[in-house]
Amino acid sequence: MKKKNILIYDDDTEILFLCKTILQKYDYSVETFSRCDDIIHDIDRFSPSFILMDLWIPEIGGEKAIRLIKENDAVNHIPVFLFSANTDIKEICKKVNANGYIEKPFDLKSFVGVIQSHV
Repeated sequence: MKKKNILIYDDDTEILFLCKTILQKYDYSVETFSRCDDIIHDIDRFSPSFILMDLWIPEIGGEKAIRLIKENDAVNHIPVFLFSANTDIKEICKKVNANGYIEKPFDLKSFVGVIQSHV
């Protein structure tokens, strides 16, 4: 069976390392990025089944990156979840048409559960 690919965008390299380590234990192939300036190219290159997007990510920010994905007919079917400690995450999620959100700090079981249910 082919591994499912997950893309994670976060400006915190420790979060990226932690999430990648966790998800690899569940047999996911994980690519991490600390910038999202070429998000559509990244998606074309790695063919993800799921994307986690932090709000505070250089260059364009998570909100704009999600909008680019959702406006692109070739990739808008991929579940994109906001991944943030922002207290307005629920409202931002609706505003940018994300598929959902995971609040930081996160509970390990629910983190993995959300991803498993959408991949």
